[in-house]
Order: sequence, then C-alpha cells, then structure tokens
Amino acid sequence: MAHPTQLGFQDAASPLMEELLHFHDHALMIVFLISTMVLYIIVAMVTAKLTDKLILDSQEIEIIWTLLPAIILILIALPSLRILYLMDEINDPHLTIKAMGHQWYWSYEYTDYEDLGFDSYMVPTQDLTPGQFRLLEADHRMVIPVESPVRVLISAEDVLHSWAVPSLGVKVDAVPGRLNQTTFIVNRPGVFYGQCSEICGANHSFMPIVIEAVPLEHFENWTSLMIEDA
Repeated sequence: MAHPTQLGFQDAASPLMEELLHFHDHALMIVFLISTMVLYIIVAMVTAKLTDKLILDSQEIEIIWTLLPAIILILIALPSLRILYLMDEINDPHLTIKAMGHQWYWSYEYTDYEDLGFDSYMVPTQDLTPGQFRLLEADHRMVIPVESPVRVLISAEDVLHSWAVPSLGVKVDAVPGRLNQTTFIVNRPGVFYGQCSEICGANHSFMPIVIEAVPLEHFENWTSLMIEDA
C-alpha cells in the first residue's frame, strides 16, 4: 500500500515484482555512475587551464567511448529481457479468473467453478468504515490463495481499461474484443490495491481493484460460501 510522500515502489508481494525492483536498482546504479562520470568530465574540462593534445586526438579514447556504451547497454538489456520473458511465462496455473472491465466497475468470473462470479464496485466515500481507503475500496474483493500460480484473463466490454496492481508487478490492458492474460504468485497473505490505469471516461478514477490473498483453506471456505449464496 502506497503512503503519502513515498518516493520508491510499493513493497513487493510477488516474485515478479521482486525481480522488477532488483532490475530498477541495477539500472539506477548504472545511471548514477554515468551521471557522476559525465559531471566530473564537464567540471574538469571547464576548470582545467591546460589542454592535453592526446585527449583532443586519440584513437584509444575513441575506441573506449565506443565500446563502453555498448557494454553498458548489454548490462541493462540482458536482465531486462530475462524479466520480460518471465512476465510472459505461464506454467500450469492453479486458478484462472476472468476480469472484465466495464464503465465503471470490474466483474470477475472464476472459470474453474460453476456460477462463481460477481461485480466489484467502488465503495462510496459516505459508506466507508474506519480503516478503509477512499477511492480504493471495493464492495467485492478478488480473493485468491497464497503461493499458488494464478492466471487472470483480462478483457473489456465497452472501452479500453487497464488492470493494474503495483505491488504484484501487474499491468495489463483490457481491450474490447481481445483477451489478454497475465499470471502471478502472491507469496504472502494480505490485501493489495490497484486501479484502472487507462483513461476510460468520466468515472475512470472510480474503478478500484482489490485483491485479497488468503491461505488455501480459507480460500476454499470462501468459494463454498460464495457458491451457496449464488
């Protein structure tokens, strides 16, 4: 959960988000080193009173400043490609959920169960209870088991939406007539918040996504109650 004045990312709740955080730190350190070196060279060139003719015309320096950027780009590209392929990897999901975007709410269907689906609307400000978050709380949460691969099929019924949960490292566009998919594993129990991240109309700001990760036993009890109520 993000908090005011927060500068960094939210705490990772999935292995994929942990990888993204590590890659962010890796790339940021490279950018910091490059910036420091460039700043030092600028200061040295401006303040130096003498000029070395070997710096102005040197074959070795030209080779270095050609190869060094290429090596740096490789050091950034290889981890990036690795994470990119990990994000598309789907191995035998234990649970499949279809998320449909509407103006302006989400509907969820648990395709492994019969008649288990519901609409998820934002809780109005006047109906919030102490401890709930304004514009982020939904009347029905998407409940999933922890430490289980979950596949989410994402589409939309009317306009473009985007299903995004920052702490899980998930952001997938919901496109009418197209079925996108993503997968993730939540490695700890908790409640994780997201929002529609594609401008979709007047109430775009009022499409929260709430995921509640619970132990498997609690998830089975929840599905039994939901099916009975249906």
